[in-house]
Amino acid sequence: MFNTLVQRLLGNNTERELKKMKPVVRQINNLEPQMTALSDTSLQEKTFEFKRRLAAGETLDDILPEAFAVVREASRRVLGMRHFDVQLLGGIVLHRGDIAEMRTGEGKTLVATLPVYLNALSGKGAHVVTVNDYLATRDSEEMGQVYKFLGLSVGLIVHDLNYEQRHRAYAADVTYGTNNEFGFDYLRDNMVISKEQMVQRPLHYCIVDEVDSILIDEARTPLIISGPGEKSTDLYYTLAAIVKRLTPEDYTMDEKQKTIAPTDSGVAKVEKMLGIDNMFDNEHLDLNHLVIQALRANFMMHRDKDYVVKDGEIVIVDEFTGRLMFGRRYSDGLHQSIEAKENVKVQGESKTLATITFQNYFRMYKKLSGMTGTAKTEEDEFNKIYKLDVYVIPTNRPSIRKDLPDVIYKTKNAKYRAVVREVEKRHATGQPILVGTTSINQSEIISRLLKEKNIVHNVLNAKYHEKEAEIIKDAGQKNTVTIATNMAGRGTDIKLGEGVPEMGGLMIIGTERHESRRIDNQLRGRSGRQGDPGSTQFYLSLEDDLMRIFGADNISRFMDKLGMEEDEPIEHSMITKSIEKAQKKVEAHNFEIRKYVLEYDDVMNQQREVLYAQRRKVLTSDSLKETILGMIDDIILDGLTIYANEKLYPEEWDFAGLLGLMEQYFVPKGSITVAELENLSRPEVQEKLTELAVDLYDRREAEIGSETMRELEKAIMLRVVDSKWMDHLDAMDALKEGINLRAYGQKNPIVEYKFEAYEMFEEMVESIKRTVVTFLYHVQVTFNRPVPQAEDHLQGAKEIHADSDTPGGVVVEEESRDLNTTVTDKEKTEE
Repeated sequence: MFNTLVQRLLGNNTERELKKMKPVVRQINNLEPQMTALSDTSLQEKTFEFKRRLAAGETLDDILPEAFAVVREASRRVLGMRHFDVQLLGGIVLHRGDIAEMRTGEGKTLVATLPVYLNALSGKGAHVVTVNDYLATRDSEEMGQVYKFLGLSVGLIVHDLNYEQRHRAYAADVTYGTNNEFGFDYLRDNMVISKEQMVQRPLHYCIVDEVDSILIDEARTPLIISGPGEKSTDLYYTLAAIVKRLTPEDYTMDEKQKTIAPTDSGVAKVEKMLGIDNMFDNEHLDLNHLVIQALRANFMMHRDKDYVVKDGEIVIVDEFTGRLMFGRRYSDGLHQSIEAKENVKVQGESKTLATITFQNYFRMYKKLSGMTGTAKTEEDEFNKIYKLDVYVIPTNRPSIRKDLPDVIYKTKNAKYRAVVREVEKRHATGQPILVGTTSINQSEIISRLLKEKNIVHNVLNAKYHEKEAEIIKDAGQKNTVTIATNMAGRGTDIKLGEGVPEMGGLMIIGTERHESRRIDNQLRGRSGRQGDPGSTQFYLSLEDDLMRIFGADNISRFMDKLGMEEDEPIEHSMITKSIEKAQKKVEAHNFEIRKYVLEYDDVMNQQREVLYAQRRKVLTSDSLKETILGMIDDIILDGLTIYANEKLYPEEWDFAGLLGLMEQYFVPKGSITVAELENLSRPEVQEKLTELAVDLYDRREAEIGSETMRELEKAIMLRVVDSKWMDHLDAMDALKEGINLRAYGQKNPIVEYKFEAYEMFEEMVESIKRTVVTFLYHVQVTFNRPVPQAEDHLQGAKEIHADSDTPGGVVVEEESRDLNTTVTDKEKTEE
C-alpha cells in the first residue's frame, strides 16, 4: 500500500523517464516539415553529413533528433510507413540501451530502424537479433530498404552461408540474424587458425527482438561446438530395461523442483540387477548419474508432450512454442536415455570443444537493448543480470480488449468440452477464434472434438516455416478458427478482416495457464492490436499441471462442498489471482535457478575471455618468438624453484634433477654437465640454461627458415591451446557435477567451485606452456605436407545448443562440414 501511495505521488520510473524523453519527440516533430521539403538526394546526403559531424566530435545523442527525423521521412517515402510519436519514444529507449515493452501490433520492427540507423553511423556495426531465420530475412529485406535508401549497407546472417558471405554480412553497417548464428559465429571465430578466417567484428550495438524469449527463456541454454565422444551406448538400453521394472515406491519425484531420485528400495533393486555392491562408490559416479537420467526419461518425460518419435528419432517439442525442434537434443545423457526408453537407436555422446551461454554472449556487446510485448514481469532479472531497465511504451491507440476471468472445471475433459461449446457459439456468428494450447496432444484433442462438430479449422503445432506465419496472419479473418501453440507465429501481426471489429474482434481462448505469466500475456496480446476490439479467456481444469502442482486442493474441496457437477465451472477473479500468485512463485524460483547457473557460468566466462583474448593475440601476431622465450624463462624458473630453491642451502640443491628436467625440454644432452652447473651461482645457472635453450631454438630456426618457424609457432600454439581448453571444459563439467556434495561438509559450493576452477585454470596455463615448448623443440618438420587448414582443425565438429540446467538439458545439434560453411540446417532438410 505504501509503495502504491509513493507511486501515485511521484509516478513510477517508466512514467518519469518517458516524460523526460517527450521534449526530444517534440524536437523530432518540429524537424518534420524541414525533412519533408528535402529532395531524395538531399535526404540521402544527411547520412554523410552525420558521419562528418560525428568525426568532428559530436555525439550520437547530439544528432539523435535529426537522425530520427531523417529515418521517419525515409520510411514514409520508401515503405509508406510513418513512425508514430510512441514509436519515437520506443526508439529513444532502444538507443539508450534499455528494453522497450510494446504491445503486439505496435510496430516494433519499424521502431528498431531509428536506433539502428543512428548507431550504425559510428561505422562499428549495429546488429538486430531475431528468434528465427524467417523473421531475420523478412525484417532485413523490408526494413533494409530504408537503410539502403539512406546509403547504409545491410547484411543477413542465416543458415547455409559460406565464409565470404558471413564476413560480408558482418562488415555491413546493419546486420540482421538469429541468436544461434551470432553465438556460433563467435565460438567459431575463437577456433580458427588464421585471423583471416574470423567473420565478426568487436560486438558494438545490438537490439534483441523478442528479448524475453532469447535472454530469459533461452538464458540457460549454452551454445556448444562438440566433437565425437568415446563412450559406449549399451548401458542406456540396460538401464532403460531396469527402471521399467521399478514401482512408484522405488523412486521419489518432485514435480515442482523437477527432480527425481531412487529410494532405498530402488537403489537395492538397481544394484541387484546390475550386479554391483554400491552404486554410490566413486567408481560408479557416472553410472549413478545415468540411473537418475533413466528414471527421468521414464517417469518425467512424456511422449507427445515433451518429445515425439519420428522416423526412428526422438524429436523434442519446444515447451514455449510447441514446435518440433529438429536437430535439438537433451544433454547430460537424457536424450540417450529417452532413445533407449523408446527403443530407437541411441546416438553417441559428444565432447565439448567450445561453449558459451546466451547470457554471456549478449553481455559482451558494448551497448545492448531489446524489445518485446512482454518484459515487465521479468524486469528484476533484466536489471540484475543484463543491467537493462524495462520501459512500457504507451499504445498509439487505447486498448479496448476485454480480458475475461478464468473459467475452471473439475476435469480436463470437461474443460475441452467447454472450449468446443464456446468455439461453436462464437463461430456461428462468424467471429474469428484463436485457441492457444500448450502441447501437441492438447491441440489434437481439441481438433478432434471440433471435427466431430464439423467446424473447419487450421491446426499449427509443428515446426516453424513461412506457411505458419501466413496462417497466423489470416487468423483474424471472418469464420476462421485456428488452433495454435501459445507462441506460434510470434512476430507476425494478426489483422482483422472486414466486418470482424463489429463482431467483437478476435477471440483468444487459452486452454491452460503456463508457468510464466509472460507466455499467457503473449497469447492474450494476439488480440486487440492497434486499438482493435477483441477478447481473451482461459479455460482451466484442476487436472492441469499448474493447478495440480501448485495447490488446486483448496479449490477442489470448495467445488466438492458446493456439490458442483463435472461440467459446472467456477468463474471468479479470486481464483485468477491465486493462479497468478502461483505463477509468480514459479517465476521467482526459475529466476533463482538462472541466477545460480549464471554464478557458475561467470567463472567459466572469465576464463573463456582470458583464453580467447590470448588466442586472438596469437592469431594477430607476426611473431611469437618473444612469447615462446618467455615460456622458456618460466620453465627454467619453475625448475630452479623445485631443484634449487633459494630457501634451501646450496648443498641441498639437486642439479642432476634440474638438468634431467631441462633435457626433457630444450637443453641438448651432453651440452653441459652437473659438475659444471655446480660451479655456477644460481643466477649464472639460470643464464646458462637460457643461453643453451635460445641457442638451440636459433639453430632450429636457421635449419627450417624463419618464415616456417613463425608458422610453426602459431600452428603449435593454437593446437595446444585448443586441445588443453577442451580437456579443461570436460574437467570443469566434472567439477560442477559433484561440487554440490561439498554442502554436506558445511562448505559453500560456489566458493569451492571458484577456488578449484582457478587452480585448474592455472594448471592448464602451465600445461600449455610446457607442451608448446616441448613440441617446438622436438617436432619433426617435413616440407611435403600443407599447413593444416581450418577444415582439419574442426573435422567432425558439431554445433550444439544445449540447456544444461533444465532436466537433462536441451541440446540443438547441427553438423558442421568445415569452418567456411555454417551448420547443416536439418529443419530445412525435413521440409
